[in-house]
Amino acid sequence: MNVAVVGASGYVGAELVALLIRHDKINIDHLLVSENSESAGAEFSTLHPRYKGVCDKTLVAFSSQWVLENASSLDAVFFATPHEFSAEWAQQFLNKGVKVIDLSGGFRLKTAADYPHYYGFEHHDLSALSQAVYGLAEWNETLISDSNIIAVPGCYPTASLLALKPIIENDLQLTNSLIVVNGISGVSGAGRKASLATSFNEVSLTPYNILQHRHQPEISQEAKAQVIFNPHLAPYKRGLLTTVTLSLKAGTSAKQVQEAYEQAYKDSAIVRLVDSWPKIDHVAYSPFADIHWQVDEDKHVLVVSCAIDNLLKGAASQSVQCANIILGLPNHYSLVPGVTA
Repeated sequence: MNVAVVGASGYVGAELVALLIRHDKINIDHLLVSENSESAGAEFSTLHPRYKGVCDKTLVAFSSQWVLENASSLDAVFFATPHEFSAEWAQQFLNKGVKVIDLSGGFRLKTAADYPHYYGFEHHDLSALSQAVYGLAEWNETLISDSNIIAVPGCYPTASLLALKPIIENDLQLTNSLIVVNGISGVSGAGRKASLATSFNEVSLTPYNILQHRHQPEISQEAKAQVIFNPHLAPYKRGLLTTVTLSLKAGTSAKQVQEAYEQAYKDSAIVRLVDSWPKIDHVAYSPFADIHWQVDEDKHVLVVSCAIDNLLKGAASQSVQCANIILGLPNHYSLVPGVTA
């Protein structure tokens, strides 16, 4: 698969490039940045020095002329860009037979009318939006394999949905009962651009965007249930943890809950069911998602936590899982040592 990465200068873009250069079935033809980026013309390893001698490709400025000249030689394009950018340009690649793997939020929500409120722009590409498949790799493999445009889930929704879906899909949740998701993320989730709000000197553990975060409708949409999502920003670099609390149907046993999770993830090399509450340190810098739960049978309550690396399983490595599915490979190919085609 010959690919381009648009948005290679940011945190997620850099993580994606690092994964792709180790992948023996994917070749990076082009690394691109925005047309007015100060990074255009620089080597990737100049921006990210740990890749010196590993990836020294030049970062090229994205433009309509570049698309005209180069898109037809690609099999796929990864967008690690602002949401409205991928929403504007995805169709140009689809028209040339290039698969789109979008790490932004440009195609996550199914209803175009939701974009002005949650993402701040009008979504005009209704054709591409209607084609987009949600790229939660462990749950949508068949749809992903046949899709031309994949909306890679957000970081909070990835952890939330991995925790929620075994319960929802097995109809164990009490109908119409409250689902509360509390999430905590490090400052890298805000991107590479400097901001006072995400400076280590300013950040203290605090909730933000309560009842209006753009990931709340995404989680609700894919869980097929309304959730209350409470995000929190914490003063550390990377990693994310969600804790879900919900009511179970009367008579639901801890054994039924355990069987639901074991059945859902028995074939997954990425999702790990662990014996104690997950820690961010155990998943940071890895593609893994660690899940643990506890049931109070008397109160009919389930509490389940999921920890991931927000830049990897929450973005870059999940997009590689989607690419692997397109290629007919195990979705964890090149992400977990020892996996062969």
